[in-house]
Amino acid sequence: MNAPLQARSSLFRPASRLAPIGVSEILKITGLATNLKREGKDIIVLGTGEPDFDTPDHVKDAAKRAMDAGATKYTALDGTPELKAAIRLKFMRDNGLDFGLDEITVSAGAKQVLFNAMAATLEAGDEVIIPTPYWVTYADIVLMMGGKPVLVPCRESNGFRLAAEDFVRAITPRTRWVMLNSPSNPSGAAYSEADYRPLLDVLMAHPHVWLMVDDIYEHIIYDSFRFATPAALEPSLRERSLTINGVSKAYAMTGWRIGYAGGPSALIRAMAIVQSQSTSCPSSISQAAAIAALDGPAEIVRERCCSFQARRDLVVAALNKIEGVTCRVPEGAFYTFAGCGGLIGRHTPDGQRICSDSDFAEYLLRSVGVAVVPGSAFGLAPYFRISYATSVSELEEACRRIALAARRLT
Repeated sequence: MNAPLQARSSLFRPASRLAPIGVSEILKITGLATNLKREGKDIIVLGTGEPDFDTPDHVKDAAKRAMDAGATKYTALDGTPELKAAIRLKFMRDNGLDFGLDEITVSAGAKQVLFNAMAATLEAGDEVIIPTPYWVTYADIVLMMGGKPVLVPCRESNGFRLAAEDFVRAITPRTRWVMLNSPSNPSGAAYSEADYRPLLDVLMAHPHVWLMVDDIYEHIIYDSFRFATPAALEPSLRERSLTINGVSKAYAMTGWRIGYAGGPSALIRAMAIVQSQSTSCPSSISQAAAIAALDGPAEIVRERCCSFQARRDLVVAALNKIEGVTCRVPEGAFYTFAGCGGLIGRHTPDGQRICSDSDFAEYLLRSVGVAVVPGSAFGLAPYFRISYATSVSELEEACRRIALAARRLT
């Protein structure tokens, strides 16, 4: 008599909060590329968002010393005092921001900082303004917390940056945060002080809207661009701003999982509550390594940035030679975001019509073995993202193959 009930209860039922969230297209493409490689196909993957350099030796040495010294226990919940002191000096040195130690949090990557902040602040139905193209995790975290992502397309003619007039139109009484990312994943677009000023004026006119800024690519900028961060440009916004950063990109420490942020102490305390019931403290060894990264020599970061810039120039020049493809020059990060609108509507050699940037990305993977990510995965089509955090030889060959595939379209 109880058997049917018992059978039903054994079936897995996912939480309803996961319903609007799917596996990212980036992971789908990476999975398909991996399967093709496993089959023996020659595949070049240009979708990975991490530096191809190794972690600097002085950082790894600091981790070894920490292990040898027995620093392998739990630490303070949201960062050791020593790491918080190093982060405080970093904010002062690089950004002109002075945070108290109680205004700094450390987590297992910048992604957890984002997660903690949204979990600590969002009520059901609260809105978060997210300019597109955007890193998809922003919107997914908002959805998981019961919030509503408000996606605002950013025009290529405005450098893929949020325009003040579009920002104003997106604000409602339910707006809780606006998310800004500079330099940006996926577009490489960055906001100068002049670019930020109209947006900061909008924020000052709407005191209920808080500002979350993701500066993770701060040190990967090119040419004469000067990095700026909003809380330093407009001190009156400091008490409703969260400035997020980390060691993953600049120091090639993606696997070490250390992100950090500075903001109002009340917000930082609320985020610590979330972290206390999820991961607790970040890795003790990774925190020791992060101190060495932040306090150590900056020359290696600048050298690697020069290498990225040379690769950027190679890829942008090659893409702009392809008929039907356009690519603006990004100010930072290690991505290009190229338009492929001129190829939409064409047909592949086997007669398939290219109807979208997703179709074009799949065509590149299957026909010439190059894995890129369609712009629609980042909320703006028809574009495709290339990560040029790989070798020059692979980039040259990938661009040659993309050009060949485009020429074959009729």
